Amino acid sequence: MNFLLFVSQRIDRINASIGKSVSWLILASVLISAGNATIRKMFDTSSNAWLEVQWYLYGAVFLLAAAYTLQKNEHVRIDIVSSVLSKRTRDWIDLFCHIFFLLPFTVLIAWLAFPWVLSSYRSQEISVNAGGLILWPAKALVLIGFTLLTAQALSEIIKRYAVIRGMIEDPWEERSLPVAVVEMEEGGCIERGDK
Repeated sequence: MNFLLFVSQRIDRINASIGKSVSWLILASVLISAGNATIRKMFDTSSNAWLEVQWYLYGAVFLLAAAYTLQKNEHVRIDIVSSVLSKRTRDWIDLFCHIFFLLPFTVLIAWLAFPWVLSSYRSQEISVNAGGLILWPAKALVLIGFTLLTAQALSEIIKRYAVIRGMIEDPWEERSLPVAVVEMEEGGCIERGDK
């Protein structure tokens, strides 16, 4: 189990590094968008390539930061349901859902994306828009993003199992519930058992 926890730590470090790095692409995308809009208004001209660069960058952030979002437990949850469950029950639900829903889905998408990206790369597929960009880099982001998400799903399975067995402290302990739910619990609005 120690080796698996070591692997999990490495996956977490890689995805954290990538997730933090790609966040800067939002700024680049906003600047390109503002520049493109300014040029369009001032000079009555535009470029499809610059428009496509914007969605490349947004897609890169969304796909490459998804694993980091999962690592930080910031993905969408049904908090109304999970807030009334005990922590142990939530841990088991997370473990079950990661193994039987998240992991098969991410593996399937990565598996299906590989030939799709390879075909696009081999044919040097280009956007149908005039002046558009080559498409394989955008398609490769799907493959890379879901590969990272698969690795992070494995990391979360390892950590959740170790938490359930009492081998490690819960890395989500402070963030297992949204701030609003924690405040409601502290105010006595919600009661739940943590055993």
